[in-house]
Amino acid sequence: MLKDILRKKYKDKNEEDLVILARQNDYDALEELIRRVQKKVWSSFYYLNAEKENLSDLTQEALLRMSKNIGNLKNPKLFRSWLGHIVSNLFYDEQRKKQKQYCSVSLEHFGLEDDEHEFEIRDTSAIPDETTSFKELNQVIKHHICALPEHFRVAIILRELQGLSYEEIAKITKTNVGTVKSRISRARIKLQEHLKPYLN
Repeated sequence: MLKDILRKKYKDKNEEDLVILARQNDYDALEELIRRVQKKVWSSFYYLNAEKENLSDLTQEALLRMSKNIGNLKNPKLFRSWLGHIVSNLFYDEQRKKQKQYCSVSLEHFGLEDDEHEFEIRDTSAIPDETTSFKELNQVIKHHICALPEHFRVAIILRELQGLSYEEIAKITKTNVGTVKSRISRARIKLQEHLKPYLN
């Protein structure tokens, strides 16, 4: 009963407050923070990592690093950017190990959202034929995203799934803001061209 009351107390807090409490070794706040970000972290690795074989390990490692080092985060407002650094660093570490291509995804531009790590089009009244079409569209989107150059994919995943600003992405990818905007714009144009037959 007491645990339920505490859990509700933390659920009502905003992310910045949770970060502040977690930095002060409040483990309940840290637990709630992990609960809130773990799906996005998992999804980021899902779309970056074409092999899909170490998703749980990468997610756990990212959350572990977050937990261990959150006390070093000086500005709680920068939490998302800081977490994005952790995710991208782990991704690049894994990439160096495997020397393979990876996959990420843009969700926002197509009016799609991440739901249970699948692309879903919001439609509560979909009939069977529509559902089949949506699944086909999901596969097409994934296929064309995987064909994007890596620097486009990384920029998009940090923007769409991690919710980072262009400035934050530029810092993480060691480029300038103009380059980040250009990469995301060009990736979206490429995807739009491939998806035109499905979106008309």
